[in-house]
Amino acid sequence: MDKVNRFDLNRIKKHARELRKDMTDSETLLWKELRGRKIGGYKFLRQHPILYHGNLIRYNYFIADFYCAAKKVIIELDGAIHENNPEYDYFRDSVLQELKIKTLRIKNEELADIKNVIDKIKVYLSSIH
Repeated sequence: MDKVNRFDLNRIKKHARELRKDMTDSETLLWKELRGRKIGGYKFLRQHPILYHGNLIRYNYFIADFYCAAKKVIIELDGAIHENNPEYDYFRDSVLQELKIKTLRIKNEELADIKNVIDKIKVYLSSIH
């Protein structure tokens, strides 16, 4: 079997680390508001791998922009790339639903009013039991 096709947790972690080093301006802006348990005392991880289906033959994972394990919530920032491939977002959201992980999507343009975005996140988190 080709080594590239095998499940490799170290490779996934490396991919996540690279994404953390190269965050978009929008991700950086929101991260400043999420880090350090600033929102409701909830811990968020950035660029966090989410494994799915337990398939050890090939890579089956997503990298969540921001993940809160306590609430099983992903916050996804939707930039222009999401407009070009809605089928992938639909697939991803359906897999996450199977994992009982909820997704809050925020458009990059919404970050122009960061206070409103923070309020939106607080309301969303408080709605989850």
